[in-house]
Amino acid sequence: MNSQERDRSCLEGIRTGDTRALEELYDRHNGLLYSVALRIVRKPADAEQVLRECWLQIRRGPGTYNVGRGTVGAWLVTVARDKAIDRLRSEGSRLGAGQTPGADTPPPTEDASANAAHQQMSERVRRALDVLGPQHRQVLELTYFEGLTQSEIADRLNVQPGTVKSWTRQALVRLSDLVPHEDWT
Repeated sequence: MNSQERDRSCLEGIRTGDTRALEELYDRHNGLLYSVALRIVRKPADAEQVLRECWLQIRRGPGTYNVGRGTVGAWLVTVARDKAIDRLRSEGSRLGAGQTPGADTPPPTEDASANAAHQQMSERVRRALDVLGPQHRQVLELTYFEGLTQSEIADRLNVQPGTVKSWTRQALVRLSDLVPHEDWT
């Protein structure tokens, strides 16, 4: 069974209440999800809170995964990204209109929870992003690291939203070729 089939099997197990399936999915993907969340919220404590919210949602609602829309890993990254953006927006509304969330927060530093494997994978993803064409890299960075919607990216880049969607899909396919899903564990 390949890793994508294993991930789908884990989701099926989660649907039936199998805690071991949730643990396996967590072990396989938590490092990547932490990396995505930390890049967006910039504070380790906030990234950890985002992950708690992600895994609670996944435990309660694995039925929101749609096999026709991509891999389980991509879905999990999207859940983490959305939760991180929600946290940023919530923080922004608490701070008031005059401040930018995290504006006076220094860049995050690696903490004890970041292990060598996580750092290695982060470096591989960074190198893979460098290989992508500029438009593909920019769309992924704006989506996953700045938390912009496709409409916001289209406005910023002065292109149609459909173009952003196409570039994003192409970039993710290319990225999965450069960093195979099996290597994410």
